[in-house]
Amino acid sequence: MRMKTMTALALLCAAAAAGAQDQVPGQVRQCATNVEPRSVEFPWMSIERWNGINKDKTALAAKGDVDVLFLGDSITEGWPRSEWDSHFGNYKAANFGIGGDHTGNVLWRLQNGGMDRLRPKVVVLLIGTNNFGLCGEGPDQVYRGIASVVSSLRQIYPDAKILLNAVLPVEPNPDHPRRLNVVKVNRDVAKLDDGKHVFFRDYGRKFIQADGTISPRIMPDYLHLTEEGYRIWGDAMRPDIDRLIKQ
Repeated sequence: MRMKTMTALALLCAAAAAGAQDQVPGQVRQCATNVEPRSVEFPWMSIERWNGINKDKTALAAKGDVDVLFLGDSITEGWPRSEWDSHFGNYKAANFGIGGDHTGNVLWRLQNGGMDRLRPKVVVLLIGTNNFGLCGEGPDQVYRGIASVVSSLRQIYPDAKILLNAVLPVEPNPDHPRRLNVVKVNRDVAKLDDGKHVFFRDYGRKFIQADGTISPRIMPDYLHLTEEGYRIWGDAMRPDIDRLIKQ
């Protein structure tokens, strides 16, 4: 599977972070459960480019033969080739992350991208941060969006195990409102773990230092991961994927 170069990813991450910071306080777009393709032009991701990437993902779905399906936004999309191969090269793994996606975009892709043809054993889901940063939604709305994606995955892949990632921490300061919103939504998302089909894991704790801050060595923009960050995430997820794929 073709992965983005780290240079291109760095540009995407920087632009995405700028876009999140440009969100007007109090301005909310209804994204959580609004099933839609990309409908907003961003300087770093035009609708035309999003449609092109989605077309590539649809072609990937048509090939089938996927045991571990990764689904999400730019954090999922951005796996460096070396870390991807190191952690998941022994699986039949496929990356369905698209930068800038919110839960409504993922819901649309699940219904319109031919993904129902797949029969993954494990789905690795990380979604929700763009509902905060690009849509201006609050924790309750973001939770509803994540819950809707999980529900759709259960319907499409009834035999799959869902490794539900907590929304990763953002902002260097642990008392920042955006960080606190992430903490709140994760408390609710954790309740979706049923111990049978859905398994919640908060790997974001591994990116937080003892004083509660986040090192730019791991998250240079306090949102996206460096190669070292992906290594930490991969090391944390691999045992859970190993266990779930054998169940």
